[in-house]
Amino acid sequence: MEKQNLDTLADRVADLIVKAKRVVVFTGAGVSTESGVPDFRSPGGIWERFNPDDFTYQKFIKNQKTRQLWWQLFQERGATEIRPNPAHYAIAELDRLGKLDSVITQNIDNLHQKAGVPDEKVFELHGSINWTVCLKCGQRYTLEQVKARLDKGEEIPACEACGGILKPSVVFFGELLPEGVFDKASHRSRSADLFIVIGSSLVVYPAADIPAHALSSGAKLVIINLSPTPMDYQATVLVRAKAGEAMSEVIERVRSKIS
Repeated sequence: MEKQNLDTLADRVADLIVKAKRVVVFTGAGVSTESGVPDFRSPGGIWERFNPDDFTYQKFIKNQKTRQLWWQLFQERGATEIRPNPAHYAIAELDRLGKLDSVITQNIDNLHQKAGVPDEKVFELHGSINWTVCLKCGQRYTLEQVKARLDKGEEIPACEACGGILKPSVVFFGELLPEGVFDKASHRSRSADLFIVIGSSLVVYPAADIPAHALSSGAKLVIINLSPTPMDYQATVLVRAKAGEAMSEVIERVRSKIS
């Protein structure tokens, strides 16, 4: 995107933020790719190397090979080493400026919290990689504990307490969203007067229904994404740019307008 065009669009987004009373941000994988987290659907993404059909909840429970593939992917993503990027910090800055109601995210990487958004303002629709739970006894393990075992050569870590299957606290295909999270996120979206989508293709349901809830309640919609989405035609402002680049420009203008 040309700099002049991004300047103009970022200024329009900043104006909407300054005027809004309840800003809700909805984020997808495009927010975290600039932190080195691989995207799933883009060219060169995870699903070009792994078959998404191998990552269903049912296969994870029943198939040892599926569990091995998951833990291989888990280790490759280096979840403990990734750091927030300018997009995450810009969203956290909205909170510090008193403009952020909440963040609804499809991501599982905990980067919004690492950037400074309070935990209670982040609604993780697809769970969090921070915890792993035993499906037999309920024992929980931290991300660091499980990764240490993988680094020592374990291919399929089991529960140290009972030997049960360990599953990360993330939503697999065929699994229900975390109890209560979707309802809370829907409530937040319906109360928003400005809803900002950043880095999401809006094709994964039911998460992709959330922006529609905001629109149906009268919120204005901003979409910041490199590729088209099914809701582009409904956006008040549409920005085709990387999340970090666009949000850095936006937050700079928000600061200047409210100072």
